[in-house]
Formats: sequence, structure tokens, C-alpha cells
Amino acid sequence: MPIGKLDHYSIRTLDIEASRRFYTEVMGFQVGFRPPFRFPGLWLYNGPQYPESYGVLHIIGVDLNDPEGLREYLGDRHPDSLKGTGTVDHIAYNATDLREMRERLARHGVAYRERTVPSLGLHQVFFEDPSGVTIELNFAAAEAAA
Repeated sequence: MPIGKLDHYSIRTLDIEASRRFYTEVMGFQVGFRPPFRFPGLWLYNGPQYPESYGVLHIIGVDLNDPEGLREYLGDRHPDSLKGTGTVDHIAYNATDLREMRERLARHGVAYRERTVPSLGLHQVFFEDPSGVTIELNFAAAEAAA
């Protein structure tokens, strides 16, 4: 059975609205179709939407007053564990328009760090989402040199 490319990743959060703002306003994703699960959440798209795609990111809302739907579907996780990437170090995307992304990050007050990997011709920008998940954006190194 061959494995295909990554379909999506999911983030559990206590603050769906902060995650929605970050991923739509900073990353440029769009909120789209999501099945009527028994727990709050959003499916975010970066390209084709349902039914061609199931989104690139699933935001899973944790309702501390009514956790049963989420517990039944995905299992229980203590709210204190919902910060950072855990054993997953970061999520990476290819990107273009480094200048515009720097401006967007600055406009939203998102701290970031950069580095160039000369042997790959790659310029990387790292930052964290509201849940502490590290995001890496990969640009052509020529964009950073311009």
C-alpha cells in the first residue's frame, strides 16, 4: 500500500477564534465545509475545497463544558497538553512573496525568525500559531537576496 502526500493536520485548541484569525489573516487560508461533528471546529483550506479536498488544517475546538462529543470521536486529552507541537517539531509549507509575508507577520504582531540554507537555495521563516505550533514557510533564497 503506497502512502500518498500529507492530507491535513489537526490542532486542538481552547480558543477557536484566535486560531481562525491567525490561519485566515496571517496564513491566508479559507474556512470551508466541515461535517457536523458533535464538537466545535473549523476546516481550513489552502486551495481546492470540498469535495476535491478535506482541507489542509482541521481546527478542533475543545469545549470544556461539553467535552463528550470530542472525547467519543478522538479521545481525551488534558487541556494542559494543548500547547506547542509536542514531539512534532514543526509544520512546513512552500511559499512565495517573502516581502508580503514579512509585512503580514509584522502587521499582526507575529514574531518570526529567518535563515537561509544556501546549499538548498531555500530561505526559511519560522513562527508560532496561537497554540504554540511552529510553522515553517519555505521561500526561494533568491527572494531573500532581492
